[in-house]
Amino acid sequence: MICFPNAKINLGLNVVSKRPDGYHNIETIFYPVPVKDALEIVDAPAFSFSQTGIQIDGPTEKNLVIKALNLLKKEFEIPALEVNLLKAIPSGAGLGGGSSDAAFMLRLLNDYCKLGIAQDKLETLAASIGADCPFFIRNTPVFASGTGNIFEPVQLSLRGYYLCLIKPDVAVSTPEAYSMVKPAFPSISLKEIIQTPVCEWKKAMVNDFEQSIFTKHPVIAEIKEALYQNGAVYASMSGSGSSVFGLFKKSTNLKKLFEDCFVWEGELP
Repeated sequence: MICFPNAKINLGLNVVSKRPDGYHNIETIFYPVPVKDALEIVDAPAFSFSQTGIQIDGPTEKNLVIKALNLLKKEFEIPALEVNLLKAIPSGAGLGGGSSDAAFMLRLLNDYCKLGIAQDKLETLAASIGADCPFFIRNTPVFASGTGNIFEPVQLSLRGYYLCLIKPDVAVSTPEAYSMVKPAFPSISLKEIIQTPVCEWKKAMVNDFEQSIFTKHPVIAEIKEALYQNGAVYASMSGSGSSVFGLFKKSTNLKKLFEDCFVWEGELP
């Protein structure tokens, strides 16, 4: 059985306060996008795991797909499986690729092994793997608050817009990104902003990480500006970076502008 874990983008991101536990409370809109990995499980005489495509550093047991498998093994009888993961979503990009893989693994095992786990329970299990993993269980637009783990459904469709997603060869440390931000409550809620036309988002919707990240990594700022210069109605860094996306009313062909970067272009469903 095979599935295709997709990425997400952040529409706006406000760092609103620092928590006593050292983490931060944020507000953002998670929106699913059709940049996809491929994840397959098949019966096998013994467990095996292979990962192809974009390489992921670290031992197998640290991979979030395997963490999801081992989590279900604690409660359910799971047969020996051959697990194959094809990575096409870049890591360290603010796209949630690893979280998506983990959530889709939970969903895949639930279906394949006929475990009968309810959606709410799947979300609880996903939350124990990572803060944004539960988002990929329902995989619909949400307003996320807390550490990014409290979800409120929102009515939002970007169907018909074209997405151009750029990920430069730059690594952004999430802890470092948070250390350079001064938390503050936004003057306008993202829930209000997304009710306005997309062409007006540029005036009101911000990603609080951009100011400090752009100073340290000017190439990311240059990519955002290039997207606007080529007709984007809205452009932003996703999460704490380093990917940048642009929303367009027409299809794009900008790969030649970003030859040294990962580039994905396509229409949003």
